[in-house]
Amino acid sequence: MITLSLIGIGTGNLDHVTLAAVRALNSADLILLPRKGEAKSDLIDLRRLLCERLLEEPVTTKIVEFDLPSRDDHNDYLSAVDDWHAAIASAWAQLMDEHLPNGGRVGMLVWGDPSLYDSSLRITQRLNAAGKQVNVEVVPGITSLQVLTAEHKVPLNALAEPVQITTGRRLRERGWPNDAATVAVMLDSGGAFTTLPFDDTYIWWGAYLGMDKQCLIKGWLSEVCDQIIQRRAELRDTHGWIMDIYLLAKKPEK
Repeated sequence: MITLSLIGIGTGNLDHVTLAAVRALNSADLILLPRKGEAKSDLIDLRRLLCERLLEEPVTTKIVEFDLPSRDDHNDYLSAVDDWHAAIASAWAQLMDEHLPNGGRVGMLVWGDPSLYDSSLRITQRLNAAGKQVNVEVVPGITSLQVLTAEHKVPLNALAEPVQITTGRRLRERGWPNDAATVAVMLDSGGAFTTLPFDDTYIWWGAYLGMDKQCLIKGWLSEVCDQIIQRRAELRDTHGWIMDIYLLAKKPEK
């Protein structure tokens, strides 16, 4: 039997890794580290650093790196994601069979938390559906949304008001969600907030949260929209990739 620990590791800051995550790392027989190409080499470098700093001596855990299958961006989005998840599940199963043929504990280091816009749990379900018996454990981690509000020193929600967490794609397609005083936007390919009215919307934006290259901008959209778009493009050109997230509010408690 394989026990798979999905370990939330936060946003790249060693100080954000919980004691439970450290215990899970050290109890693993095998840790799988995904490579996402040269442009995103920072992500695997941070995972390597976590293993180097947090695994206790003598290190008996086997660390295996693998190339993460790429997603076809030319097909229908949901269909492309479905195919992508199937390919990842197949890669995981092959690595488990190769390195733990008699069973054991596998650790997967999940950026942020496995529960929030991450598909590790869905991919794990595919393993069981395909007949590979996997016992799943989840270790929660600090999310980029938590780091965003902490760094900007603002509450996530307005007083007694709901919050909508959505994606850049949905914000572009559907606009401001009904009945939400505050909207948190993740997985934006860039500038979905430009589709909103500027005159009454405030934004707290952050990129590379928790990392040494963290960047923060806040203000009324009418004043900072162009600044965010320009800064985002500069950062992406400099680093070859970008992770950003933002919080939007109308009549905010600034």
